[in-house]
Amino acid sequence: MKKTLILIAITMISFGCSKPEKKGFENFITKEGYKLMDGDKEYRFISMNIPNLNYIEDELSFSTNNPYRYPDEFEIRDAFETVKQMGGKVIRIYTLPVKREDEPDNPTFITGPGEFVEEAFAVNDLMLKIANEMEIRIIFSLLNNWKWMGGAPQYAAFRGKTFEEFWEDEQLINDFKKTIEYTLNRTNTLTGVKYKDDKSILCWETGNELMSPYSWVKEIAGYIKEIDTNHLLMDGFYAIDNYRYVHKESVEDPNVDILSSHHYEQDPFQQIENIKANLDIIQGKKPYILGELGFESTSAHERVYDYIISNKEIAGTLNWSIRSHRREGGFYWHSEPVGHGLYKAYHWPGFASGHNYDEKGLLELMRNKAYEIDSLTPPELPKPKVPKLLPIENVYEISWQGSVGASGYNIERAEKESGPWKQIAYNISDADVQYTSLYNDKTAELGKSYFYRVEAQNASGKSPKSNVIGPVSVSAKALIDEMGNLMTLYSYKNLTVEKGEDRKFKEDTERIQGEADSEIIYYVPGSIKDINIFAFETSSNTGLELSVSEHGEEFLPISTSVLGENKGEGDYGYWNAKLYKGNHLENKVSFLKIGFKEQVQIGRVLISYQ
Repeated sequence: MKKTLILIAITMISFGCSKPEKKGFENFITKEGYKLMDGDKEYRFISMNIPNLNYIEDELSFSTNNPYRYPDEFEIRDAFETVKQMGGKVIRIYTLPVKREDEPDNPTFITGPGEFVEEAFAVNDLMLKIANEMEIRIIFSLLNNWKWMGGAPQYAAFRGKTFEEFWEDEQLINDFKKTIEYTLNRTNTLTGVKYKDDKSILCWETGNELMSPYSWVKEIAGYIKEIDTNHLLMDGFYAIDNYRYVHKESVEDPNVDILSSHHYEQDPFQQIENIKANLDIIQGKKPYILGELGFESTSAHERVYDYIISNKEIAGTLNWSIRSHRREGGFYWHSEPVGHGLYKAYHWPGFASGHNYDEKGLLELMRNKAYEIDSLTPPELPKPKVPKLLPIENVYEISWQGSVGASGYNIERAEKESGPWKQIAYNISDADVQYTSLYNDKTAELGKSYFYRVEAQNASGKSPKSNVIGPVSVSAKALIDEMGNLMTLYSYKNLTVEKGEDRKFKEDTERIQGEADSEIIYYVPGSIKDINIFAFETSSNTGLELSVSEHGEEFLPISTSVLGENKGEGDYGYWNAKLYKGNHLENKVSFLKIGFKEQVQIGRVLISYQ
């Protein structure tokens, strides 16, 4: 009998009959005085805003005229895993987008009073499902003050009214209440749980940076609490005139649970004073969150993080902001118009492309402080998960879906699927270029076929090898110039290397600018077949002319197609993106001349040759 019991015990251990690891949330977040509580434990955090978690505003590939689309599951999971790896517990989303009259074709969430897009809200369903799986809470902002993505101004426009009327007009308030009712009572199509019963939601936020009078806050807070008694409510008031001081009345309102403020002060000393002023108003009666924090040096961030950690009356802070990997490879990019012409949305774990704003240093600091606020030591970073190599049409256009926490990627090539495999590239960053292919296999030989695979790496080690793509026939090679300097050019005249104001140029961070009579000449060691020039112009004219030569002596003009509509200006002062194409050149030519007829910036040149 004794032997039998021992065998049963061994069998239970062997088959994993020990207590399984619990996933998901046990509690709604509650409040106790100035504390946020998760059950009987105080809940504090240093984490991130991800404004495009449920709605992409940065799909800026060269051929697209519309930067908006819905994220897919890979991108949403990548974002959650990023915050998890950084030690974050919370993600604040930006808003529920509203249709804009000046952007009628954009995907959105709300198309009119009480009119909701199911495809869009299904994205929210997926977001909340993954939030529960990853154990990351969501601060769910219901409204935007600004026109970006659509918000209060668009609700007013639906009724032919003004933004100023939104806060007091009964019809407009009722229109917004329809959105509240629909959202809170929505049953998640993936989990079967109503949003108002979903524990992954830390709190509802009345909105983002709202210029809302207290009378509006009082009515909306009361309405939300009528529908949902499970979740806390945060006042999204943004007092620009009083420099981010919270509503004094909201401190006493029983339906408002959390106060917040946003901080982008030029003076870090003044920043601390503004935070103290809010604490003086709240007097420890309610939890207080720094809903947005950013655009300052790493040392200034460290000082405010230390202040937050030492001051128990501050529940947490959310840095502005971070972006995920992109399904087509690389990352999403977002320049910050008020970020002193310097800051961009961050990419984890930090890359050389973010050197000017110390991306690596700041993100490492944030991770350390995210654990310190809970008196914990950060664990070693995990090895990256396996990346996914994407289909390859040409050996000079290789891309992959990135791995969270990877600092670089190694690329391997073989002539047979079974090997032997040879490493052809080491520690390639997927944050060096924007919205284009990540790697050009310059050593491939014409006429051959290859198989490819990739692995991710960081300081903790390497991922497993990716899937294999191939055979890929080498029918052409390519010279690709990303315009980081002038050294890829054969010769040039009257050019400057341009950086900055990247949002105007589809986030292309390195460009070459020419004026009338400027000139570029490229040389390739073969016969040019196709030419692609990614250019930006302010006028509707054709600013470039192309000609070719066999030996670089006599240049003859070639027929060129120009693709792209005049979609400049907009919210960010976009330049017109135009793709110049010279295809299927039949004569043997090795030199390309690009002549400038007016001011043009070029972000990328791809010349394929045999």
